[in-house]
Amino acid sequence: MSVALAGAIATALAVVCLMLAPLGSPRVWWPFPKHPERSVLRDAGWTRSLLTWECLRAAAMICGLALAGPLGALPGGLVGAAAPSIVARSLAVRARDERARQTVALLQLTLAGLRSGASLTEALRLATGSGRATGLAPFAGAVRAFDLGAPLDVALRDARAEARDRRVILGLEALSLCVAEQLPSSRGATLIASVVDRLVFEQRTADDVRARTSGLRVQVVLLAVLVPGLALYLALTVPGMRETFTTPLGRFVLLPMAAMLETVGILASRRVVNAVT
Repeated sequence: MSVALAGAIATALAVVCLMLAPLGSPRVWWPFPKHPERSVLRDAGWTRSLLTWECLRAAAMICGLALAGPLGALPGGLVGAAAPSIVARSLAVRARDERARQTVALLQLTLAGLRSGASLTEALRLATGSGRATGLAPFAGAVRAFDLGAPLDVALRDARAEARDRRVILGLEALSLCVAEQLPSSRGATLIASVVDRLVFEQRTADDVRARTSGLRVQVVLLAVLVPGLALYLALTVPGMRETFTTPLGRFVLLPMAAMLETVGILASRRVVNAVT
């Protein structure tokens, strides 16, 4: 990429940032109604505005364009634009799994409290006070609302309406049902125990399937990296190949078509692996 092109991109980015500066208030998350990655960023722990996220994506794309080298600007720009989303989705998946494990641990502590003779409210308060993990936030929020005067079943239903993870919702529904129906401690313990058994079974099944299909996932990654790695190696070691990549045919036909086929292959492979799992 030439210096003039890099300067033009940097100037355009500076102008766009200057125009969007009034929208940078913390109260303004995004000038459009919905953002396709809003829930992913929330689960990944992104605390800044969506405008900052898009600026980060633009900076990553510019870095990809600057580091593209002999392979052309298009593949580098695509990789730079996709890298932040890939990282965010990976962090979001990891956070959801951790939240599910924390939910199971909280329900187990609540069940132990019920079996020891404590009421559901006391058992839930002790369970939520055992740690500051993010997975306990919906349950801890319901307990705080109850301490402020709200009915516990209403507080649990409100927390369920705001929850997004299916396993967290299942735990909140079980606790809300116990409170709303005024179940005795023995029946409430039986209901919560069935929910815990189900969540533990699902977690163990998911871990087992993930372990069995880890080889397939590694193969998908290796096959996805193989072709770009060979292209980069040939571009650096074979002058004729490097010249082919720098021609208009290479920049506008060969490399875009290779990037498109690579993307289709990755998506198809991930769909096959997900279907197997």
